Amino acid sequence: MPTPGCGISSLTDVLIDSTYPKSFASDNHAGVHPTILAAIAGANEGDAPAYGGDTWTAAFEDKVKEVFGPGAEGFAVLNGAGANMVGLALMLGRFDAVICADSAHIATHEAGAAERLLGVKLLTAPTQNGDGKLRPDDITSRLDGIGNHHVSQPTVVSISQATELGTCYSPAEIAALAETAHAAGLRLHMDGARLANAAAHFGCDLRAITTDVGVDVFSFGGTKNGALAAEAVVVLDPSLSDAVPFLRRQSLQLASKMRFISAQLSALLTDDLWRQNGSHANEMAARLADGLTEVPSVSLAQPVQSNAVFATLPAAVVETLRQRYLFHYWDEATGVVRWMTAFDTTPEHVDDFLDDIRKAAAS
Repeated sequence: MPTPGCGISSLTDVLIDSTYPKSFASDNHAGVHPTILAAIAGANEGDAPAYGGDTWTAAFEDKVKEVFGPGAEGFAVLNGAGANMVGLALMLGRFDAVICADSAHIATHEAGAAERLLGVKLLTAPTQNGDGKLRPDDITSRLDGIGNHHVSQPTVVSISQATELGTCYSPAEIAALAETAHAAGLRLHMDGARLANAAAHFGCDLRAITTDVGVDVFSFGGTKNGALAAEAVVVLDPSLSDAVPFLRRQSLQLASKMRFISAQLSALLTDDLWRQNGSHANEMAARLADGLTEVPSVSLAQPVQSNAVFATLPAAVVETLRQRYLFHYWDEATGVVRWMTAFDTTPEHVDDFLDDIRKAAAS
């Protein structure tokens, strides 16, 4: 398995030096969008009830219904891993299991949170073509244990949108997964940390890749889309909603000053700010990928569909570039690196980076 995110310790030294240019390591490195900062400032006027009893949270909950449908229930939380744990906990019992890709964020980047906190088993599947996307056959291949009291019971299918490899599930692909899962009595969960990037890629609204295609519960990612610290759990199965307030509290995801999170999420869902930010980040990734075609020693390891560029290049080139730029090896053994763009990445940032890539490759 690749070791995504390796080399993080070396970034600590780089971060100390403020002369380094724009980071391509993660969209988490980006700042906060000015509109969202203004929303936070607007929520900072006077006092307001705590734990979601405020007008900003009520407005966010209404906005979720407007965007995702009248049956959608939105719950603000603090971070993406927490959103995944609350969302999955709604659908899982003590002896249950989650079917997911072996590269899924819940399997590779959340320190065993699902196993430790929820007490469930992850049934991971290697994805076809190594693109990070589950297929219906990947679900059916892991259903043999249903009813067998010796094994964990598959109960939920979880997908990442976009995937950890930057690829995106189309509406038709999600609908096929939902149909397969539901036919087997399973529910479909979506880790939507980069949901905005995926919807921007397909030119569709957020509902078209969630509500309309059979997703039961998903997270709506704000932090990677220009927010400060704002994520949401959105529940589309009405039978599950009543448990969320209790699970959110138990999972340490209930913010006392929730108005500041809710205000950010409402801002993202207003006037399609989520789309503006996601589209721009995607366009910058595409600009970077297009520029790489001019560099003979560099090749794309995955199709560029969101704001991630996975490229294969010589180790010497990588080390030269890492003298100036922040980014991660995805798989050091094969020379694959990951470059991420964000809402505030500019064409100049990309073009300067491309110039340095060309120089490093030439030398």
